[in-house]
Amino acid sequence: MVRLHPEVLDALGLRQWDAVALTGARVTVALAAAADRGAPAGVVLVDDVALTNLGLAEGAEVGVAPVRAEPARGVTVAGSRLATATAPPEVIRLALTGKVFRAGDTVSLLPQDLAPSTAANAGQVRSRLSASIGMTWTTELITIAGTDPDGPVTVQPSTVVTWRGSTPSADAPPARLDAAPAPAAAVDAPAAAAEPEPALPVSDLAGAQETAARLSEWLRLHFEEPELLRRLGGGDRLGVLLSGPPGAGKATLARSVAAAVGAELVEVTAPSVAALESRSAAQRLQSSLDRATGIAAGGRDCVLLLTDADGLLPAAEPPPLATVALDALDAAMRTGRLAVVVTSAQPQSLDPRLRETGRVDRELTIGLPDAATRVQLLRVLLRGTPLAADVELGELAERTPGFVVADLLALCRESAVRAALRHRGGADGEPALAQQDLVAALSSVRPLSMSTSDDLRTGGLTLDDVGDMVEVKQSLTEAVLWPLRYPDSFTRLGVEPPRGVLLYGPPGCGKTFLVRALAGSGRLNVLSVKGAELMDKFVGESERAVRELFLRAKNAAPALVFLDEVDALAPRRGQSGDSGVGDRVVAALLTELDGVEPMREVVVLGATNRPELIDPARLRPGRLERLVHVPPPDGAARAEILRAAARNTPLASDVDLAAVAAELDGYSAADCAALVRESALSAMRESLSATEVTAAHLAAARRAVRPSLDPAQLASLAAYAERRG
Repeated sequence: MVRLHPEVLDALGLRQWDAVALTGARVTVALAAAADRGAPAGVVLVDDVALTNLGLAEGAEVGVAPVRAEPARGVTVAGSRLATATAPPEVIRLALTGKVFRAGDTVSLLPQDLAPSTAANAGQVRSRLSASIGMTWTTELITIAGTDPDGPVTVQPSTVVTWRGSTPSADAPPARLDAAPAPAAAVDAPAAAAEPEPALPVSDLAGAQETAARLSEWLRLHFEEPELLRRLGGGDRLGVLLSGPPGAGKATLARSVAAAVGAELVEVTAPSVAALESRSAAQRLQSSLDRATGIAAGGRDCVLLLTDADGLLPAAEPPPLATVALDALDAAMRTGRLAVVVTSAQPQSLDPRLRETGRVDRELTIGLPDAATRVQLLRVLLRGTPLAADVELGELAERTPGFVVADLLALCRESAVRAALRHRGGADGEPALAQQDLVAALSSVRPLSMSTSDDLRTGGLTLDDVGDMVEVKQSLTEAVLWPLRYPDSFTRLGVEPPRGVLLYGPPGCGKTFLVRALAGSGRLNVLSVKGAELMDKFVGESERAVRELFLRAKNAAPALVFLDEVDALAPRRGQSGDSGVGDRVVAALLTELDGVEPMREVVVLGATNRPELIDPARLRPGRLERLVHVPPPDGAARAEILRAAARNTPLASDVDLAAVAAELDGYSAADCAALVRESALSAMRESLSATEVTAAHLAAARRAVRPSLDPAQLASLAAYAERRG
């Protein structure tokens, strides 16, 4: 990407995200974005990848010109051995979507998500790259070996992307590439398993020591005492499923334990196998299984590690390859001295046949790290990094709820980049990572569990920024923040914390604003969804959306699930008139709120202005048990709202906001903010060079902005609040 001064963009006839040609030691292409207007007009800002493609050093001269990027019919790429072996071309195509490049360019796999109209689903791309390549995917660079046509190109859904040395599948459209393709036999030949990553010492597996110890016991018994197991009816097969949230270190734990018990490791990445056509996939899988059985047949202990198995063995519509894979796995497990370890972040999405008795019939789970565990993980990750004296890992751990080890690793890398930029040129003394680098990195690193969610943007708000509403803020603090901040206190007193809160009040009175402030105060991961967004006309889809929403919340705990317009999602059963969809959604919500498996460190907060429409079963204890009424603002509250809305608006000396607020009976918080905006527009209508807003402008705005609160609705909500106590 290249940032140009807005005047330069205008002079070149460019819009944001148009392609430009950059000429330095070599010619490359990039996406143009606007720099700050305060920046020098003759300075071009480029990222490090574009600078490398130019073959220039910082401070050199570069030529910039508009260029047309053609849709690519075919692209050939080259990369590291790990990326080539594990990342399927389809994932690389998604990662390249939204970028511009030409043959010879180096490209990052980080998805282009700055221009949403042309970008791929960035969250999906991140998840798939992480599943394919592992934690190092954020630093992977690939080279564009050839394009069809020549010159600057963009990737489209029909573009055929291939690794150099392989060919596209037979049903792919033909494409002429600059690099000579390998013969078809190269694809069908059995592929050797990728070299496993170096194993960490088991002592470095912070937060997973108990799981590692249990897996070690099972492996040692299977390898060292097989006769004892058979005599006691334990069988001669060992298959273990390791489950846990994405990035929690499941494969790392398996590698470490295998090394600790002295077993050789054969690793198979299921998504990379599933991405091949059926015959090639079967041959690649069989090649890895043959290697594992050969090691075991030679009298050496062997662990076969199948990572992200749900990519190869899905529960929904399993392909024919799944049956072939299960049969091959059965045959391999008959070999003595061979154990199978399978990992999955979504065990519920695995083919049930995999977990039948005699296959992978044992399960271990790696949970989310708590604050103390995150401190230990940070110590391990930063063990060889010079740290400044002001680094407080405990404070950083408190500010990273829902982060797993992969997220913390990304955080450390991002902070290292910021520290390197700060120390560039020998500035600031000896290079060291400071607290400011770690805290600043939090702004650009999101937990993997939140990468596919629409989290609520707090804008730096806290409850201290909410004027008045003392009782409402106290109720929300007790019902939402206390269970997440002080779970030990509830345990010590022998009570279960509230699981849900219903926030109700007239429209425009600040319910969503309160939730944003609550999220900012608690430093929580917040998953926000409007009730109607989960409704789907297809049978089962709405229930699945509810289950996935709460699964993401559990993986991001401590988390707050905010259901706006909850009356649209949970109407009274039998009255929805939608062929039963609403009833099934209500049942799914009740199951998640108060089901067999209790929620841990997840609080549900619903908001509505029609509480009487919500199914009563959702409001009993154990569900949305705390009801918090947000009343319309009184005179004092309206004065504070006006002051907050006019914080950046210059007011004339004749403006008395307290007197104005006293006359705004029936105005909501949104109405008060609209009044300030309208008064500023009145001043602009009078003169575009106006420098302040006067009392006359406010009086004119009052004639245009009328109160929106309905007295009948206010009376109904007040009566409801009185009935609920």
